[in-house]
Amino acid sequence: MKGRTAMPPMPILDLAQLDTDRVIASHEEIYQLNPHRFEFALLDRFCYLDPEPMTMAAIVEVQPDAYWVRGHIPGRPLMPGVLMIESSAQMISYFVKRVRQVDGFIGFGGVTDVKFRGQVTPGDTLILLGKMLEIRNNRRAVGQTQGFVDGKMVYEGIITGMVF
Repeated sequence: MKGRTAMPPMPILDLAQLDTDRVIASHEEIYQLNPHRFEFALLDRFCYLDPEPMTMAAIVEVQPDAYWVRGHIPGRPLMPGVLMIESSAQMISYFVKRVRQVDGFIGFGGVTDVKFRGQVTPGDTLILLGKMLEIRNNRRAVGQTQGFVDGKMVYEGIITGMVF
């Protein structure tokens, strides 16, 4: 039907079974493999990582003093969608580097099928889920990603990374 939004897909992982307090990889461990620093080191921790079905979950604790809060949008700060995409890309990058032991910089090769389905605000815990769809010759990686706040899907998209 015209003008109607499709229902969100099923979560990649069962959120009820996910222990979001578990630490598979800490912030420091993530950024031993990922090159991001300062305000662009967006992931707080991985709480799930399974190499066999190539699934993962990472956490972003959205801080009230994050650099974007003051200006996006004054009086009603919303996490920019591009930062949800960037956080998801960092999750995919870490997974590929850790599980496939890929060296080099993994940069964006593309972003497709992105939908924003809700808001992320300071104080929220953004749960990112991912499933690798393809890892080709350790040079190209494609992952399905989703973001949730309080059990509600707020973001989904396909991230393609290329090793440079």
